[in-house]
Amino acid sequence: MPDAAPFMSSWLEIEPGWIDHNNHLNMGYYTVLFDRAADEVFDRLGFGPDYVSSSNHTTFSGEFHLRYLREVKLGDRLRSSFWLIDHDEKRFHTFQQLYHEDGWMSATGEGLTLHVNLDGPKVTPMPPDIQARVAEMARDHAALPQPEGLGRHIGIPRKSA
Repeated sequence: MPDAAPFMSSWLEIEPGWIDHNNHLNMGYYTVLFDRAADEVFDRLGFGPDYVSSSNHTTFSGEFHLRYLREVKLGDRLRSSFWLIDHDEKRFHTFQQLYHEDGWMSATGEGLTLHVNLDGPKVTPMPPDIQARVAEMARDHAALPQPEGLGRHIGIPRKSA
């Protein structure tokens, strides 16, 4: 199931309503693209729609950071990589890169995903079979060089006087 390389999503299409008055992809829809790509991975890990309906558990995004590197326009096609960086029994840390069909990187997204019991809702441990798949993917991805941009923070660099 997991791969030794980061997961790559299927091709993602830009929808006309996502284009803003600057004639490029509105910033909010980068998150939609990353989310749709992550859904493909989550299905492989066992977090798909059937999991929600059968267990009343799901995943929530706890935090997500975007870096916009190059603009995207209507008609562009993109794919997203997905790296599983770290995990514990209740959470996992991910990193994604959004690639244009011509090969250049448009954006990165880094997130912390929570496993949630919807009865609370409350963050709760993943079942052992899913924890095993998450751990396997994390082990495979740990053998790779870390992606550029991982762990970036927002700030204005200041020069010392």
